[in-house]
Amino acid sequence: MSSPASALNGQKVGLLFGSFNPIHTGHLILANFMATHTDLAEVWLVVSPQSPFKVGQELLPEQDRLQLVELAIAGNPRLRALDVEFTMPTPSYTINTLSELRRRHPAHQFVLLIGGDNLPGLPRWKDADRIVAEHEVYVYPRPGAASAPSETHLEVRIVAAPLLDISATFVRSCVRAGKSIRYLVPEPVEKQIVAAGYWRE
Repeated sequence: MSSPASALNGQKVGLLFGSFNPIHTGHLILANFMATHTDLAEVWLVVSPQSPFKVGQELLPEQDRLQLVELAIAGNPRLRALDVEFTMPTPSYTINTLSELRRRHPAHQFVLLIGGDNLPGLPRWKDADRIVAEHEVYVYPRPGAASAPSETHLEVRIVAAPLLDISATFVRSCVRAGKSIRYLVPEPVEKQIVAAGYWRE
């Protein structure tokens, strides 16, 4: 990961967490929208490490997924890929990652970006009250999720981002079936998936 520019000091940085297995056009449109249509200076894509609860053949190794994210966002100065959780204890609780990023970058204001489908469960996250007290939370729409924060007592900001019904699960199913994933993922990501034979039987 490249070092954040000092020009970001005091500005807001959005954090988009995910397994990115693989990163797809929906992720990129959302991240770029948040970085260019809100008060965020940048959006950092935090790649979650290998989970012991997911099938190894389904979830690519973390370094491979990080590489795909880096390929996808190359040339966009408003987006960055982060591997901060790779060296942290597991499970990687969001509050711990936020604390570590604040320790590394004390001049930044970090904003948590979550989908509307995750909003109802937010109060059950570890130290949820502290997360919301110390960081702003921007909620973007997700298919089938409520459009208003009526499910939680926590104060969040609803962002009218594009509603995108693209999933990594669908991308993987296309790869396994030998179907085209053109435009579902950026061209460099598609080329790497094909070259490496990811998700092929």
